[in-house]
Amino acid sequence: MRAPPLLLLLAACAPPPGAAAAPTPPGWEPAPDAPWCPYKVLPEGPEAGGGRLCFRSPARGFRCQAPGCVALSSAGRSLRANVLRNRSVLLQWRLAPAEARRVRAFALNCSWRGTYMRFPCDRVLLGASCRDYLLPDVHDSVRYRLCLQPLPLRTEPASAAAPEPAECVEFTAEPAAMQEIVVAMTAVGGSICVMLVVICLLVAYITENLMHPTVRRPGLRRQA
Repeated sequence: MRAPPLLLLLAACAPPPGAAAAPTPPGWEPAPDAPWCPYKVLPEGPEAGGGRLCFRSPARGFRCQAPGCVALSSAGRSLRANVLRNRSVLLQWRLAPAEARRVRAFALNCSWRGTYMRFPCDRVLLGASCRDYLLPDVHDSVRYRLCLQPLPLRTEPASAAAPEPAECVEFTAEPAAMQEIVVAMTAVGGSICVMLVVICLLVAYITENLMHPTVRRPGLRRQA
């Protein structure tokens, strides 16, 4: 038995199931006894010193929910970039407990790709208790590359103090105008589906009542 065309149309116009917000997995958040994340934004140039010491509160319980957020992971799955609609990126990373005890800090390097070469943007030194960092005011349609490298303790032996390989993630911020166009197209698509349903109901009514009227039996003529 075939389904009526109206039911098929309603099924086609039904909105897709909403994507549930992905909760922050275990290990991506700092320890409960680490209420602050100390960090330094280093000046441009080869020198590693300088910079003002700042503190930020960690983004506990953060959820990356579409369409306002897009999550991208590095090749090793230990670094994640949450690209937000407000032109900012929340960077999150995780370490195994054994690795975390051997880390004294994290070095974050940011760069973006130009037409012929790559340009540096920010160099940040973060404390060992940090597990996230907010990169504000990224530019639209620019390919960014963020690399995070754990720095070992200075008391470690020379053989064990070799720096861990950096985890890198690349992303491109979607233009705000394009996001507005997508939202507008979604709203227009819903309106078109409602109009199609109304037209389908109207056609069904006309077909049933005007094209196929009820046939009446001829009555008996009255005799004069």
